[in-house]
Amino acid sequence: MTNDAMARQMRTGAGFIAALDQSGGSTPKALRLYGIEEDQYASEAEMFDLIHAMRARIAQAPAFDGDKVIGAILFEMTMDREIGGKPAAQYLWEERRVVPFLKVDKGLEPEANGCQLMKDMGDLDALLDRARAAGIFGTKMRSVISAADPVGIKAIVAQQFEIGGQILSHGLMPILEPEVTITIADKAEAEAILRDEILAHLDALPEGQQIMLKLSLPSIDNFYAPLIDHPKVMRVVALSGGYARAEANDRLSRQTGMIASFSRALTEGLSAQQSDDAFNAAIAEAIDSIHAASVAG
Repeated sequence: MTNDAMARQMRTGAGFIAALDQSGGSTPKALRLYGIEEDQYASEAEMFDLIHAMRARIAQAPAFDGDKVIGAILFEMTMDREIGGKPAAQYLWEERRVVPFLKVDKGLEPEANGCQLMKDMGDLDALLDRARAAGIFGTKMRSVISAADPVGIKAIVAQQFEIGGQILSHGLMPILEPEVTITIADKAEAEAILRDEILAHLDALPEGQQIMLKLSLPSIDNFYAPLIDHPKVMRVVALSGGYARAEANDRLSRQTGMIASFSRALTEGLSAQQSDDAFNAAIAEAIDSIHAASVAG
């Protein structure tokens, strides 16, 4: 079964997950970094056409395959479009052997207790049904922790696991992403509260169930080892969180068993103005360096 092959790749694959899931709010910045200014498109539709072209260009680059890129997280609009003449998720798995995931959150609530919960996701069940039908293996959803506040962090983890359970009931693998902001003064303290909360929820998961986690690179190396080693965790992946690629790779290489799921650090140095040869060389260099950091631990 395809799902079994995808699960095996997620569990044991030596590589990383590409995060190609910038949403409406972060798309202008992603395009600007890619060399496309806001005066170069006149509407949201044009903006999304341009970001899709960027993602398709990345996915079709020769270096972007399952040997080093074991998975990719897609934005909903990417899932609904084609890459290389095939529906995006189908293209990734059939042509590149890359396991497709879908970003399902709708953004963040205003901050409360130092944290931002996820906004209501509307008819999530319908989206999950569409994702399954499209060949998606799993999902990703992000909330943000900006202070070592036990009340806020407890609420974040509870929400992540509650919706994670809903996602599991659709036969999809949830990546829970409670991101700790890398610039806060009490980052290490926030990570300690977060780890304990996640462990408590993992222990309460029914036997046989697994989830994945996407976490900020920790202040103390191998701090998330108990999560990585937990039988109810399929994989723990790291977000770059604003670190430049070189620093993100350096920090990641010191984390045993943690692999990358980088967005900005993956696309750093790519430009719409590059020739295909230059673009393919730049993405190959990025993939090689992130892969090396992911398998170093």
